[in-house]
Amino acid sequence: MPGPYDGIFVLDAAQGIAGPYCGMLLAQAGATVVKLEPPKGDWSRGLTAREGDHSVMHTAFNRGKKGLVLDLAQPEDRAKAARLAARADVLIEAFRPGVAARIGLGPEQAKEDAVCVSVSGFGQSGPYSERPCTDGVAQAFSGLVSLNAGADGVPHKVGTLVVDVFSGLSAFAACQAALAEQARDRATGATPRRRHLDISLMQAAASLLVLPIAEGGLLGRMPAELNVPAGTWQGSDGAWVMVAMVRESEFVTLCQELGLPELPNDPRFNSFAQRAANKAEIVPILREAFRRKTAAEWVTQLQGVRMLCDRVNTPLEWLRDPHVQAVGAAPLFNQPGLGTLPFPAIPGFGAWEVPAPGLGADTDAILREWGA
Repeated sequence: MPGPYDGIFVLDAAQGIAGPYCGMLLAQAGATVVKLEPPKGDWSRGLTAREGDHSVMHTAFNRGKKGLVLDLAQPEDRAKAARLAARADVLIEAFRPGVAARIGLGPEQAKEDAVCVSVSGFGQSGPYSERPCTDGVAQAFSGLVSLNAGADGVPHKVGTLVVDVFSGLSAFAACQAALAEQARDRATGATPRRRHLDISLMQAAASLLVLPIAEGGLLGRMPAELNVPAGTWQGSDGAWVMVAMVRESEFVTLCQELGLPELPNDPRFNSFAQRAANKAEIVPILREAFRRKTAAEWVTQLQGVRMLCDRVNTPLEWLRDPHVQAVGAAPLFNQPGLGTLPFPAIPGFGAWEVPAPGLGADTDAILREWGA
């Protein structure tokens, strides 16, 4: 069956993760997405496990696209790219602000009702627009790193490319809204208008921190830590268990299970606010209690009384979990030239079927079809 964006032509001139992820989701929804790469390929082809010109990273964010190679340093290829951009319903680019316009791939060169998605580190304007940025830089700038202090007291970046992925999801959501507006304008006969979406890693990272930023802005100071003593605790076997809590009654239940029924009556620990203020005192008490049993034993016991908890898995342990296997949460995907590998399903989407393109695999066909 055709997808909702069947007939939509997308030129994806972005590299890396955020822009390509947006393009991949559009492809999954039925759009024809052309991946424009330089002769040496998107830099993501060189990262993670790879075989030939395919890598896990490139495959993860470019499935379902057609492959086009043009050398934008050459005037003839630049003109071809500009002609494709002028025909695209959606144009995605992730150059430094201003560069896309200079090479014919900016919003100004797109057709009058196109949706133009510009992905950058700090946005298309403002004093930091020219700053280089990565996922880790955006995590640090937004405050995310400061909220992720380890047991060593050192602030750490989140161990996956969370800002890149969330930026791509944000771009896709904004693009969907713009395409809906575009369709409405056509249906009502409204004057066509071009839509330019400014998607920055800086803004996406901050969107993940809506609670501490909003509350901090209201109070004029950093808010107290939420839900102390929720967090990770190590069992006697060295494995870890995550305990979450959202109600005061859950702390009472936790203390009963840990053999510390008196703790909730201690004035230092009788509320979330008090426990946050006295975290340095309560943590050693609970740490010692959790070391009396293995992590698996604690998970069984605490889940038995409906506590919010689970074992801290590695990604590979998650992949092998019987529930993950039973619901098909990571179906196998065959990428020619790379092999068969599991990709977590995106909630609400069907299984992926079309692989990522080889470098320039469809160049001649694309140029003929689109008259470039």
